[in-house]
Amino acid sequence: MPDDGALPRWVGTARSGADDDGGRGGDSGRRFGVYVHVPFCSVRCGYCDFNTYTAAELGGGASQVAYASTALREVELATKTLADVGLPERAVSTVFFGGGTPTMLPAGDLVRILDGVRDAWGLEPGAEVTTEANPDSVTPSSLEELAAAGFTRVSFGMQSAVPHVLATLERTHDPARIPDVVRWARDAGLRVSLDLIYGTPGETLGDWRESLEAAVATGVDHVSAYALVVEAGTKMAAQVRRGELTLPDEDDQAAKYELADELLTAAGLSWYEVSNWARTADDACRHNLAYWRGHDWWGIGPGAHSYVAAEAGRATGDEGAGRAGVRWWNVKHPRRYAAALEAGGSPGAGRELLTADEAYLERVMLGVRLADGLDLDVLRPAGRRAVAGLVARGLLDGAAALGAGGVAPRAVLTLRGRLLADAVVRELTA
Repeated sequence: MPDDGALPRWVGTARSGADDDGGRGGDSGRRFGVYVHVPFCSVRCGYCDFNTYTAAELGGGASQVAYASTALREVELATKTLADVGLPERAVSTVFFGGGTPTMLPAGDLVRILDGVRDAWGLEPGAEVTTEANPDSVTPSSLEELAAAGFTRVSFGMQSAVPHVLATLERTHDPARIPDVVRWARDAGLRVSLDLIYGTPGETLGDWRESLEAAVATGVDHVSAYALVVEAGTKMAAQVRRGELTLPDEDDQAAKYELADELLTAAGLSWYEVSNWARTADDACRHNLAYWRGHDWWGIGPGAHSYVAAEAGRATGDEGAGRAGVRWWNVKHPRRYAAALEAGGSPGAGRELLTADEAYLERVMLGVRLADGLDLDVLRPAGRRAVAGLVARGLLDGAAALGAGGVAPRAVLTLRGRLLADAVVRELTA
């Protein structure tokens, strides 16, 4: 249900739940995270459709030098807004700096923003604090500065170990630098994740194997592997349209996913979400898990999205209704974002009040992607009836669906089911 109103204007439309304890434990177990979007990049990659800008694209009024101060104004706004609508105070469980390339900013600026979040809400003991980084945007000293200030994790955009694949993606780093940055980060005391992309035009299965083996050789405890999606309006989409690049077919993508699962599993990393593998549960990205489990977060920065959920099923009497809530987003351009905050206003561009049906679809869509699966009691009757057929076709694990081992019956994807996760969700939510 779209709503054009600028935020914050959602008092009375959604809340975290008056009967929960604000995510500090108790029955709800809900958490509050903060996402900080840093929209700057040195080069815009041809496949990227994220809200990012190079210095040449930005023009005046959106200074990288002033960005930390601008973001801190939104932290102040968020603090006031949450207090004004009476949401319970909650310490922050996870902070994630994404982009763009957050480490385009000096480490001291990232630390200033984290300190602002800490001063505003406090951090839970053992809070996870992650920053994304390009391998050519960090040094040993910058990583040490981040770790000393409370960052706990860095996610490097490795993408590939093969030079011609990186060139097609327009990535600027030298793949030989990957072992160095991983070592620097670990020496600083940070957990390390590597992000990979498969399915780049011109990438062979052998190329993809080389990238996986290079990632495994670093000894990292977390790897993300995403299929390349070429979005309309990107430079790469135009190259494909003109016939300059040829996208791989679905069989190629499936073979590469299966190879990733095989090699990462053999290296001791287990999948915990369709595109993510970790050595232990402690190595999983808790911030992303909070998204997939429908917890609350405030997004700081231009184009950033935020979400606060509310219990829907109890109010509607609709079994399996899931959590309805409100999602809102900021204006996209850094110049407009900065101007709104400097004028003492909200950078909010719009919001969406989720219906029970929309919340149910999201809960199933995100929950079924997790290795823990989705409790069958969450499903509406039609979805529960579809489970047997999905098990028979090898898309859901039969033992998990029966509740083997004394665990509640769950919808857990098989390897084949992971390859067809969208189709599984369609049947479960029909």
